[in-house]
Amino acid sequence: QVQLAESGGGLVQVGDSLRLSCVASGRTFISGRMGWFRQAPGKEREFVAAINWVDAKTYYLDSIKGRFTISRDNAENTMYLQMNSLKFEETAVYYCAATFKYSVYSLERTYDYWGQGTQVTVSS
Repeated sequence: QVQLAESGGGLVQVGDSLRLSCVASGRTFISGRMGWFRQAPGKEREFVAAINWVDAKTYYLDSIKGRFTISRDNAENTMYLQMNSLKFEETAVYYCAATFKYSVYSLERTYDYWGQGTQVTVSS
């Protein structure tokens, strides 16, 4: 089993930055990937970014390319999401997810483990 714990959310203004962290515990990642999803009020949860645990290949939602950066620290079993130039509409609960498989990275059903989420609120 894997437990995921997000942190780093908060209240910021439009254009500000935040860095989210997700610590994985319970089982060491030797394959697969981790990802970030978000769910805005009244909307479906959507894919944001993902990273392969072994080769660090990254995948991004088109609308965040150039502003968000996903990374991981294997030694600390931690994944990060650096979010710059945040927009009002990016207010959401951000979830960390993980899988040991290499299925489609943008689908929720690919991921077997989920964190509780961290709230990011961007004020205008």
